[in-house]
Amino acid sequence: MTQKVNTILEITDKELSIQLSLNGLSFCVLNTSNNTITAIKHFSKEKKLTPFELLDFVKHLFNTESLLKENYNKVTVIHTNELSALVPQALFNEDAMADYLKLSSKILKSDYITYDTITANETVNVYVPYINVNNFIYDHFGAFTYKHFSTVLIENLVAAEKNASDDKLYINVNTTHFELLAFAKGKLLLYNTFEYTTPEDFIYYVLFTTEQLEFNPETISAILLGAIEKDDTLYNILYKYIRNVSFGNRMDSFSFTEKQNNQYSNFTLLKSL
Repeated sequence: MTQKVNTILEITDKELSIQLSLNGLSFCVLNTSNNTITAIKHFSKEKKLTPFELLDFVKHLFNTESLLKENYNKVTVIHTNELSALVPQALFNEDAMADYLKLSSKILKSDYITYDTITANETVNVYVPYINVNNFIYDHFGAFTYKHFSTVLIENLVAAEKNASDDKLYINVNTTHFELLAFAKGKLLLYNTFEYTTPEDFIYYVLFTTEQLEFNPETISAILLGAIEKDDTLYNILYKYIRNVSFGNRMDSFSFTEKQNNQYSNFTLLKSL
């Protein structure tokens, strides 16, 4: 279920995508009249914030960033955290959402829980959004749509792998965590997110998952997205153990005001537009 709050907005030719996490905020602006991304900005915090500190940080950015003071025809908010769980749509019970999350996440009785329906593979993504930030954004913009970070990843990668005949690992790298999606001949076998502080943490989780799924490191294809570059420490340690490593492609049709270094970073930020 895509979450939406409706009110009347001034019609413009711009859309805004905001991605939130306890490590900061990113946003991008799309000019729909010429299909051009006119701005991509990242604001990171060295230490992990609490949800209350995140709200203060968001308020500060909305007070200081001129682009966040403008009107937009559409606003999308992407919530990034580990508080999510995939449930087969046929088994989903809206009254049991807290029970699904308790199996893999530490949640509080006061947490607001919602879900996205992922039609691409008939699953439901149950998660905890930053509802305090949602409320602030509603007060600021009015109408907006929000969903979980993993929903965007899963929707797009399941679509990309629909007709695949081989096995793949997709690894979406962030500075403090990464997401791993495993596909067997086009079918999603696993989605998980892992926190890491060292390259050794990173490769441990990748190899452990590979072993558990009985994938062969010599033949499995690992496709990289996000904050990683060829020959950096994460890439080198991955290539040491998995031989078929390549970079993904957003396959978007946007033009960019500022030249982009690659086609695989800012994946969820841009694919949410």
